[in-house]
Amino acid sequence: MLLVTGITGHSGKYFLQELIKNKYEGPIRCIVRETSDTSLIDSSGLNIEKVVGNLNDQEFIDKAMDGVDTVLHIASIFYSVNIIKAAVKHNVKRAILVHTTGIYSKYKSASKEYKEIEQTIDKIIKQSNSSIGLIYLRPTMIYGYINDKNMIVFIKMVDKLRLFPVIDHGKNLLQPVNGRDLGKAYYQVLTSSNIMNGDYILSGDKPISMLEMFNLISKNLNKRTVFISVPLGLGVFLARCLKVCTFGKVDYIEKV
Repeated sequence: MLLVTGITGHSGKYFLQELIKNKYEGPIRCIVRETSDTSLIDSSGLNIEKVVGNLNDQEFIDKAMDGVDTVLHIASIFYSVNIIKAAVKHNVKRAILVHTTGIYSKYKSASKEYKEIEQTIDKIIKQSNSSIGLIYLRPTMIYGYINDKNMIVFIKMVDKLRLFPVIDHGKNLLQPVNGRDLGKAYYQVLTSSNIMNGDYILSGDKPISMLEMFNLISKNLNKRTVFISVPLGLGVFLARCLKVCTFGKVDYIEKV
């Protein structure tokens, strides 16, 4: 049985569409919230069982993991430790975890928590002598829907600001990935027998500089935006100040 978390989210919905398109025949168990829109699941025609619960509830996850041989965890990285604890306990064969490229940031404040989560996962697997196959999928900046929390943040900022700060002349490259392409990638990883355990970065087709991206956004918004270069160190400092002033509610450190 396949257990999926986050299937009603952005890239999760596209993954579900791939399951439907390819007429996936195996049994699927989906963890959803009470408030989740499950209309696509209900009309999918697939062998899907819905279980309603909270990923913070270890006892609930343990029950949901019963009879599962593969896990695709699309929901937040902050639930991954709970997922792995249950997966190891139930001798799950393979766990595919959708994490983040933020772990590669050289700034400790942006990557520390992610690294600690994966170190904890490694420790759990080693201490249990589990033979579970572990795959990390690391999408780059995800875009393609109104609440993507990545591209939409920049769009809103360019829309509001006529003087817009960019880091180091906007020379740094990004390779944004559309949620639709992620759904396809998840399906390929799930169904391929040639994917080895390890880390895989999921990115868009071509890189684009920050300045090119901001100019493209400004053009499509029909705005006249002046971009001002800011040194990286100063940008990180200002992002930290903003986080402190907003009591952690606005955190752009990783994005900087």
